[in-house]
Amino acid sequence: MRLTVIGCSGSMSGPGSPASCYLVQADGTDEHGEPRTYSVLLDLGPGAMGALLNHVDPAALDLLSVSHLHADHVADLVGMQVYRRWHPGGPLPALSVVGPEGTLERLRGIDGSEASECYEREFRITAHDTNVPVHVGPLTLQAFRVNHPVPAFGVRLTGPSSRAGGPERVSLAYTGDTDWCDGLVPLAQDVDLLLSEAAFQEGRDTVRGVHLTGRRAGQLAAAGEVRRLVLTHLQPWTDPDVVRQEAHDVYRGPVDLAEPGAVWTL
Repeated sequence: MRLTVIGCSGSMSGPGSPASCYLVQADGTDEHGEPRTYSVLLDLGPGAMGALLNHVDPAALDLLSVSHLHADHVADLVGMQVYRRWHPGGPLPALSVVGPEGTLERLRGIDGSEASECYEREFRITAHDTNVPVHVGPLTLQAFRVNHPVPAFGVRLTGPSSRAGGPERVSLAYTGDTDWCDGLVPLAQDVDLLLSEAAFQEGRDTVRGVHLTGRRAGQLAAAGEVRRLVLTHLQPWTDPDVVRQEAHDVYRGPVDLAEPGAVWTL
């Protein structure tokens, strides 16, 4: 299983990165036993559609998982819809999209389309169900409710290891946007990599119920006994070294900063 950062800027696109978008891939076989790569996209924020083209053909995507419906995580669904409807080779098959209730209505609002537009030629939209895992080839996704001003979900993914001699299955957790809540530790428990937002900074951002700080992300990594922490969703005005040090203060494992194009192989 591989994680590639497409965009990691928090709350908006930044001077060096699109907004939130992460590509998770795993090698497996199709229904005929032929080898193929399965690709899942986590969020698709402003600027991410163009950057995605540098890493994978959108026609090869198997699933798009939307953590919540704030624009910095969903705005480029409009670009994906245009790509699939107007592709010069002909319309592409509908892409499976799983997101919060209201994803279709949110897409209509961004796009400015009429209420009759269901995008059924481009997307198959379903709602997150925390009780029902989603299977995509060798990948399994499990949604967890998290703490944000709008309905929001973290996602835990398990899939095959890409490293010889390692465990057969590995795991990755993505918090989406959240503050601390009961669902976070089960989401992160024992994962090989925790991709955690850390939009807020200790002592600067005091409002609660919106975002994690670097320290709270580090506390989550420690409580979940995760093997690696990757901090993401840092806003353009935030010093990444400050947030990373906050995490280091409470978590003894490796702490990385997400950057566009960065890849972690599990």
